[in-house]
Amino acid sequence: MVDARAVFEVMAAQEAHDVGTVEIEEADIVGYWQRPSFDVAASTIGVFDGDRLVAYGEVGGEQRSDAAVHPAYRGRGLGTAIAAWIRETARSRGDRVVGMPVPQGSASDRLLAAMGYHVRWESWLLELPPGQEIEPQPLPPGYALRTALTDAERRAVHEVVEDAFLEWSERARSSYEDFEARTVRRPGFEPWHLRTVVDPDGATVGVCWTSVNGATAYVAQLAVRRDHRGRGLARALLVDAFAGAREHGATRFELATDSRTGALGLYEKVGMRVVSTWVNRAAVLQ
Repeated sequence: MVDARAVFEVMAAQEAHDVGTVEIEEADIVGYWQRPSFDVAASTIGVFDGDRLVAYGEVGGEQRSDAAVHPAYRGRGLGTAIAAWIRETARSRGDRVVGMPVPQGSASDRLLAAMGYHVRWESWLLELPPGQEIEPQPLPPGYALRTALTDAERRAVHEVVEDAFLEWSERARSSYEDFEARTVRRPGFEPWHLRTVVDPDGATVGVCWTSVNGATAYVAQLAVRRDHRGRGLARALLVDAFAGAREHGATRFELATDSRTGALGLYEKVGMRVVSTWVNRAAVLQ
């Protein structure tokens, strides 16, 4: 776990070089690594120049991987070597496909394309332009916004998130303990980061989890139960999340979505704009 900072620095340097901004946080890495299902030693690899980490790779399971090479160390075959390690590690675990997100048109995108990785889906980082507000969305009668404070409420959040995301995501259902590691136990978590909508019976039917990094608020997950969609709950949660973040000093508001969800138009309709495009490239393992 003590290597999380070094991994963050390599990934941040790559993001800054490829897209001009740094979106990754050290807390993202810590939250991901501390999941009970993730074995850091068996699932990660580092390339060092002396004591300095200069490249990194991980196999996260569920066909997911990630990698980064410090821009100063590109052109030496490190990315190719890490990609080979990722494929072999995933193959040894019984995976038939493994992929990773890369900025569209970046050096990583070109490398994976040359290695035969195909595009599975596109994703977009969106931001709310400075000074722009999202028009408020009143909740239907009987519905209410709440902060998820108790264990029972947070387990209900997990259920809503998993049910919604598994409608289009090809993976196994994640455990509550893994969800908790990435949210409630994530460094910097505050209770107001996890907001819900409850229906007239008090059941959790909508969820918004926001993380905050300095002046930037990032909506990491936004989900509404299928039988309660079309009532403006997602928009109400989004407005609430940005308002809460603004009250806590945030001035920049972001979220990401991908082509599997069909939600890009929704976010553009409320005034958000795309600031970077990513592709998830994958290799079929023989």
